[in-house]
Amino acid sequence: MAEHSTLADPRPTVEAAFAELGRMHLAEASLPMVLQKVADLAQAVIPGRPAVSVTFVVKDRAETAVYTDTLALDLDESQYGRGYGPCLEAAAGGQLVEITDARTEGRWPDYTAVVFERGVLSSLSVPLPVQEQIRAALNVYSPQPHAFDDAARELAARFASYAGVAVSNVRTFEDMRSRADGLQVAMASRAVIDQAKGVLMERYKLTPDQAFRMLAAASMATNVKLRDVADQLVTTGELPAAPASSRRRTARHAPRRRVVGGA
Repeated sequence: MAEHSTLADPRPTVEAAFAELGRMHLAEASLPMVLQKVADLAQAVIPGRPAVSVTFVVKDRAETAVYTDTLALDLDESQYGRGYGPCLEAAAGGQLVEITDARTEGRWPDYTAVVFERGVLSSLSVPLPVQEQIRAALNVYSPQPHAFDDAARELAARFASYAGVAVSNVRTFEDMRSRADGLQVAMASRAVIDQAKGVLMERYKLTPDQAFRMLAAASMATNVKLRDVADQLVTTGELPAAPASSRRRTARHAPRRRVVGGA
């Protein structure tokens, strides 16, 4: 009995594609990495293996964040150069914009002429649900006319929705990480300043407020950040040297030692 071999479809299933996206960790992935994964999986899952890109519009400036093929990038940039086109309308208007057949499309005639010349006959541009000052769209370009049925449109919308959530989540995570890093820097700065104050308090018998004013005066006299002044004092035991013109002003902030008792 003869055996019949079958070739497995190399394309991932829809469920497998979104499961792969769900396994991405924000702590390990940058925003471009997440968006590129969205574009690659959209290309793999949407029938016809179309070219895919993601357009961002920030402060009225459009750019392509990621793309699967230079064809998608070129068609995006053709729209940016003209200031109009389906991807820009989708991003700005928040509605899906479709070209079903570039040969008969009446909108944007000069742009659709370029589309036809590049071998593309239909496209989808789906807005991403992003907030704040960002507008974005997932763009899908196909060489076939009427390439997208309801299932394909729904699938593109799902990828766009995931990309929008990813943008919001990654931006939130990066903001939180930036704030945490800033807090760590602030805490480290406060610690070294407190150490420097302790050095001055011990050396000159100062109060905490007097010690801080002495550090601040040295910072102003040398044009060195307060944290760096404190770090130098803790590290070397010396305050940074002030220019001769300001040395007298700084010296006034240093207390004079009092000798108690006599011979």
